[in-house]
Amino acid sequence: MDTHNKPPKLMDRVKATMRVKRYSPRTEKTYCYWIRYFIRFHGVRHPASMGGSEVRAFLEHLAVERQVAAATHNQALNAIVFLYRHVLEQPLGEIGEFSRAKRPRRLPVVLSHEEVMRVLSHLSGSMYLMGTLMYGSGLRLIETCRLRVRDIDYERQVITVRAGKATRTEPLCCQRLVFPPCSIKSPRPNSN
Repeated sequence: MDTHNKPPKLMDRVKATMRVKRYSPRTEKTYCYWIRYFIRFHGVRHPASMGGSEVRAFLEHLAVERQVAAATHNQALNAIVFLYRHVLEQPLGEIGEFSRAKRPRRLPVVLSHEEVMRVLSHLSGSMYLMGTLMYGSGLRLIETCRLRVRDIDYERQVITVRAGKATRTEPLCCQRLVFPPCSIKSPRPNSN
């Protein structure tokens, strides 16, 4: 038997397809998890031999028995649709009606200015810097963590956000930056 002519395994094909389509590593990991879970749920059957009724049964199980959140339910559905549409390149068929996870209605929690100032007063050093940047400019946590000193332009009052949501680079205009330039300190390499 010639091992060099074996077709790639299903999960290797999933990963390769996701990388060609430039999906994020986090999405790749999540989709692979849900595809494996789907396969195991149906007794390790190959997805090419399954269709809409098996997908519906899996989604019902997630919503009713596991009681997953609506976002998690949608993630699982998206992973399976990706598998059939882009990897197996076969129609999924009619899924039909199935129980959807209920998305709770929530109002966003917004802190008042005084509450934000109290939170910031408990921070120091780089955590204070990150907190003030997030509050003053509306950056997300991951965007703040990925910031570099050269991404902040004091003269033009612009912060460049690289690989933010949807992996695009965009300038973020600020009314005024909330810290003086001298407060940014980079660690110096040891001279040993």
